[in-house]
Amino acid sequence: MTQSVLGIIGGSGVYDLPGLTNPQELAIESPWGEPSAPPVRGEIDGLPVVFLARHGKGHRLGPTDINYRANIDAMKRAGVTDLISVSACGSFREELSPGTFVLVDQFIDRTFARAKSFFGAGCVAHVAMADPVSPGLVDRLEAAAQAESISYKRGGTYLVMEGPQFSTRAESELYRTWGCDVIGMTNMPEAKLAREAEICYATVAMVTDYDCWHDEHRDVDITDILRVVRENASKAARLIACLARDFPREHPACPLGSDRALDHALITAPEARDPALLAKLDAVAGRVLNAS
Repeated sequence: MTQSVLGIIGGSGVYDLPGLTNPQELAIESPWGEPSAPPVRGEIDGLPVVFLARHGKGHRLGPTDINYRANIDAMKRAGVTDLISVSACGSFREELSPGTFVLVDQFIDRTFARAKSFFGAGCVAHVAMADPVSPGLVDRLEAAAQAESISYKRGGTYLVMEGPQFSTRAESELYRTWGCDVIGMTNMPEAKLAREAEICYATVAMVTDYDCWHDEHRDVDITDILRVVRENASKAARLIACLARDFPREHPACPLGSDRALDHALITAPEARDPALLAKLDAVAGRVLNAS
């Protein structure tokens, strides 16, 4: 079996990973450009862990400025088998109060200004996204949240908006009627790209505010959000440390087949594939391209 390498992408407020021993910045060159920051590889209780700050050092990148393809490609090249996204979000539900962690299982992608696939002209592929997160990872996140007495909800729909502005009140009310539970700006196309890269993926959406729908919290205040972000970051560090302690040292097959998502996804005939694009896909799709 393949050795497990746990990847962590840290969102707002999560710019490093306390408890990571023997940390080493990895000098990874991606054909998709520069990742947000150099991935940092270390260990937690003997488990290889790779951390990447989604917004870069000092939070220098907004949600649209992030090179999602380079980030996922870099994590793949670092050997990551299982990827946890830790992300700040707003809540559409009274019961999902600030400080609650939501282990989402669905996304609605409302972004429009981002490259969303590694594939395209010269090598077309269509991966399944009906179930975008790995239930095995969610099981382990839930166990860690329970062990650390962190308030959480399993399941929920995360609407991903373009940003960087927060929602209008009309948008917030509309998304509530759609049945969405939380809103954020970063998990798409990240989840789609992780699936294309055959990396098992799950999200911990950390609630910071009620967006702008709530009568008693009608405006999103960045000062209040940053206070909750700091509190959430401390809990996230505990969650990840607990997750890593009990994480299987050999990568278990994903029940959804996320780690074999490209088995039947490539559409372009081998003789029609663009060699330049294939060269860029060496890490993401090397398993199937080399086989064919």
